[in-house]
Amino acid sequence: MSTDTEQKKPKLLDGDAPEHFREMWPYFWINRVNSYYTRALEKRLKPLGVDAPRWRAMISLYQQDYMSVSEIADFSTLKLNTTTKIIQRMIADGLVTTRVRPTDGRVTEACLTEKGDYLRAKVLAEVMNIREESFQNITPAETKALISILTKITGDLERMV
Repeated sequence: MSTDTEQKKPKLLDGDAPEHFREMWPYFWINRVNSYYTRALEKRLKPLGVDAPRWRAMISLYQQDYMSVSEIADFSTLKLNTTTKIIQRMIADGLVTTRVRPTDGRVTEACLTEKGDYLRAKVLAEVMNIREESFQNITPAETKALISILTKITGDLERMV
């Protein structure tokens, strides 16, 4: 019999026992996927001289030639000060150039240089290998469903922050 001082562990997920919380908690799995993906990136991209944050900034500039540092930070889900330092290092390495935004002189935009785009292509090839290896047991339909679900979750979470 429990006393007032003893606390019952609450049922956390639709009747699942707390001891199974980890296995049934979606963010546990999302975090694990992200962690292993980042570790694979770091391992595979290090020989190319690129780390995961630099890759995220680089791929941001792949789909859109010119972006402000704030836009790169938002797209790559990095903090603005971290993104600023990454872009500064990429400028020093000759991978990025900047310009003043034609429609707003207060905004500085970054763009990959030819050297940066060449490195991006090499890195993208390795990232695609990681994608193929990590999705080898996932069907195209499952991939599409996963992206759809994660897009919805992202939208819901964006509204919270």
